[in-house]
Amino acid sequence: MVPLMRWVWSASHIATKQGRRDCCAAVHLGGLMHEMVKGGNVGLASLSEDVGSVMMSLSWGSPTGEGDADVSVLLLTADGKVRSDGDFYFYNNPVAADGSVQLLGKAPTADGSEDRITFDLTAIPAGVDQIVVAASRYESARFSELQDLRLTLADGSGESLLRFAIDDPGEVSALLFGEFYRRGGDWKFRAIGQGYESGLAGVATDFGVDIDDDAGTDVDEDVDEVEGASDADAGPESESPVRTSEAVSVIPAQPSSPAVESVPGAGVEAAPRPARPRTAKKKVTLPKVAKKSLAENDSWRGARLFPASALKSDHERETRATSVLLSVMAQVPEFGRRLTAAFGAPVGRMETFTEVTLPNGESPRRPDGVIRVERAGKLWTALVETKTNGNPLKPDQVQAYADIAARRGYEAVITLSNDVELEGSPLVEVKLDGRRKHKVALWHLSWAEVAHQAQLLIRHEGVGNAAHAWLLQELLHYLQHENSGCHGFQNMGRSWVPVRNAIDAETLCQGDPRAVEVVESWERLVRQVCLRLGGELGEKVLPVQRAKRGTDPASRRAALADRLCVDGRLDAELRIEGTPGVLALCADLRTGKLRTSIEIAAPDQGYPLTWAKRLVRRLAEAPADLHVETLLEEQTGGPRGTLERLRPEPADILPKNGAQITGFRLSLFRGMGNTRGTAESGFIRSVDESVDRFHASVVVHLEGRSARARRPVDA
Repeated sequence: MVPLMRWVWSASHIATKQGRRDCCAAVHLGGLMHEMVKGGNVGLASLSEDVGSVMMSLSWGSPTGEGDADVSVLLLTADGKVRSDGDFYFYNNPVAADGSVQLLGKAPTADGSEDRITFDLTAIPAGVDQIVVAASRYESARFSELQDLRLTLADGSGESLLRFAIDDPGEVSALLFGEFYRRGGDWKFRAIGQGYESGLAGVATDFGVDIDDDAGTDVDEDVDEVEGASDADAGPESESPVRTSEAVSVIPAQPSSPAVESVPGAGVEAAPRPARPRTAKKKVTLPKVAKKSLAENDSWRGARLFPASALKSDHERETRATSVLLSVMAQVPEFGRRLTAAFGAPVGRMETFTEVTLPNGESPRRPDGVIRVERAGKLWTALVETKTNGNPLKPDQVQAYADIAARRGYEAVITLSNDVELEGSPLVEVKLDGRRKHKVALWHLSWAEVAHQAQLLIRHEGVGNAAHAWLLQELLHYLQHENSGCHGFQNMGRSWVPVRNAIDAETLCQGDPRAVEVVESWERLVRQVCLRLGGELGEKVLPVQRAKRGTDPASRRAALADRLCVDGRLDAELRIEGTPGVLALCADLRTGKLRTSIEIAAPDQGYPLTWAKRLVRRLAEAPADLHVETLLEEQTGGPRGTLERLRPEPADILPKNGAQITGFRLSLFRGMGNTRGTAESGFIRSVDESVDRFHASVVVHLEGRSARARRPVDA
């Protein structure tokens, strides 16, 4: 998932590295951050007063931007073993029932991704003495292929406490990053950095998880998930394994959950069986096709829980959107937790409020909403400021809410708008009185992210019951209504037209700040495309940024802006899980053309003519105007042609001189929208349609799994 972006006010962080192996001796005072070394340990209480709840981030990069791994957490007793297999948390078991562990998923970074985990250390059971954090790679992939492996830890206010970099992980497929452990009633952290050649199965077995090595099999079946509000007493989700790096099952020692029925006709016995967590990732499931309508004709419109047609003003849109979202968050726990977990909120009873009046000198303030979560008698509170219809956030409003939150001891201010926040480029500049002891975190959430999370739950992952699914469907319908004003990033900005005109006239110079604004708008658009496509597919779709490690975001965008001035092109790459290559997108502002493409590697075995014939067969349903280009080892241009010409003669794509073929590039072209908005002739609309067409007509035919099972179905 594209990340829920955040800004955190805190003192400046100064990293100091110590050479001692037994501990990390730097002192955390006034915002200093520990630089841990392998084997080092430190008490959390010495780093911050707010360590009851902490957030850990594991991150990595790769030269191609495609390397990835998955995190896992094990709760251990004093003897170094799990109490039961339920103490093993990973992608199929991401949240502890007591809220002590929450795996939040992935966020893109400049050259890779970051996995985040929150720990409520006050909720860790008394019998648990250690919490081990690990990560594992897929199939034959090794951690030595990744770069810049590091762990960071932040306290409850979002202030970074420590960092641990792993320089040489070795040829291993699993890696222990670190562990929390109890000493004298307090929690300490130890940097481990130990690798496992046996992968995730080896890690789990060493810590006492019971592994069934024969359970990992491929099952290709469609599972009906949610039919609608009329289906009362919806049963538990059906789960099917999908082959990944670890095709093993975990047999739980704790009491089993309700029986899960197999899908008839799928070749699996229909007898009930206990639900078992699997280290093979869950298969994406899709809801049933909607029942045939009872309407007399197409002019009849179904009644909606959240009507949007009567909205007339921006104030009405903001008020309605805030109330709709917060009410669904409170009523659908899965959805509310999904949105607030990344903000540091605990798992607990959530209540939401709108139009709350808070004292602020002589002029009381009324934030658009308030979120409160209660856990063990403690309250977590966030103020919400909402904008719709492309309206920008107002710095003075956000500043006032930040000041109020600090005075009243609230934890966060959440801004919600159509805009997408970028790393190093905050949407509003806000200052906080550094003399105040209480720190407030400022987070930003886009409407595109809200829709993305709703889609993942109701179309792919499932929720607790049919009523919850119906509420999410109504929310999604409201967000997508043309009158709601909640459509995400919709405007390329005021610099878009001047920059296009200057490129046409060849008068755009390097260093022009308008070019940087266009690059930022392009990056926001690409992130939104990832959110939308990921929600439809139920897969992780992340932007790839091929930048040198440690590059400042502002410097990187300035370099891209200079390249735009010289080449007149905007380039982006999307990494879609399960796809054999990276989807590339190029907007050529000089020619007015959009190009979507993907490169696939040549097979390791066989003959070039066999490769060409097989490729043409796989693309039997692809558009006739698809361009196919052969990639050669010498980096010189290889043969190319349209699919229409190659279908009768696949050999035409082979080089005549017998040069070594390294792969093939598949491309589609279309005209680029002129205007800066989302109208039929708009640039944003043309980008969305290009990506959708290329994925649906080309990429799905290249995937290893069933294309039919991965296509989105409207609920």
